[in-house]
Amino acid sequence: MKGRKKRRIFDIIQIGNIGDIPSQIFDITLIIMIVINLAATIFETFDSAQPFFPVLNAVETFTVICFTIEYILRVWTAEYLYPNLTRYHATISYITSGSGIIDLLSFVPFYLPFFFPEGAVAFRTLRIIRIFRLFRINAYYDALNVIADVLRKKRDQLLSSIFIILVLMVASSLCMYSLEHEAQPDVFQNAFSGFWWAVSTLLTVGYGDIYPVTILGRIFGIFITFLGVGMVAIPTGILSAGFVEQYTRLKDFNDYSREADIRFIQLLVEEKHPWLGQQVMNLPLPPGLILAVIQRDGETIVPRGDTVIQTGDQIVLGAESIRGNLNIELKELILRGRHPWIDQMIRDLDISRQTLIVMVRREGKVLIPNGSLILRENDIILVYTKHRNKRIKNE
Repeated sequence: MKGRKKRRIFDIIQIGNIGDIPSQIFDITLIIMIVINLAATIFETFDSAQPFFPVLNAVETFTVICFTIEYILRVWTAEYLYPNLTRYHATISYITSGSGIIDLLSFVPFYLPFFFPEGAVAFRTLRIIRIFRLFRINAYYDALNVIADVLRKKRDQLLSSIFIILVLMVASSLCMYSLEHEAQPDVFQNAFSGFWWAVSTLLTVGYGDIYPVTILGRIFGIFITFLGVGMVAIPTGILSAGFVEQYTRLKDFNDYSREADIRFIQLLVEEKHPWLGQQVMNLPLPPGLILAVIQRDGETIVPRGDTVIQTGDQIVLGAESIRGNLNIELKELILRGRHPWIDQMIRDLDISRQTLIVMVRREGKVLIPNGSLILRENDIILVYTKHRNKRIKNE
């Protein structure tokens, strides 16, 4: 019973349970508190906000306590976030993860002055770190995740362009120092002074505090200014191409797929049922018949190969190419030609977190999908979308 409540708490605080009303309320409430917390932080910087400081402090205290409770719950339920790890290692994995560190930094500076009063002023400055909490909002929307996906996939090209820019900056600073040092020894005192000029020029900022006065220096400055426009355009072009490519891949999800009519039947597992206690991978299913989902205690479970059948389970079986009247739909995809999923592992696919791959059929064999399964040409994939049902979880 305790484990069931713990799992339910995990489902609520997790992101993406579209049909789960408590989970939706939790997500919306958390986003609102993040925005309110940051709005209060900005407002308290105005001199006119001084009469409202008690209210702002109360808002900050309340939201930080909520962030603390959320962090504790995420640490407590980390074993469900990392089901393949032990409870201890799952907890450590969450605490050291990027989202775990952001969650921790969003409230820790608030408590530090209570333990170290002498550093209260410095710790108050550290509260600006909670702005990183905004990155948590990014996790609630697939559209915003496109930015992170593009940066991750184009990181090699971006690093290459940044390296070229750095090399050009160093070369430009040394050249400008050589050309201008004698004419302006107080301005171009060393190569670092030239580097500051190169940065402001190549990145088209142009502060104007350092500029060449000699003829050769000005000619060289004109050349670097034009070159700087091109240097800034390189990473911009890479990111633009990445966005187009990413959205094209998402569009291909529909272009390469076709709807398949599937008829579903329900099977109640009672005591002494021959499937009771067996893993899904060991069930004697006839060819052409799939186990789509398991309805257990009011929840819809998308089964994995090691999911164990329990008493009272409502097993939903499906047969392809026929449509029934049960409110469940699957999409069938056939990987043909130059489909972008071919030769990729399932964990690397560009699909929404609301989309689950239920089954892969290959050369007449049914494969239970896992993250390391590599898709091949002519594979038939059955895809299940979470928001078709009220409450959905993975096991």
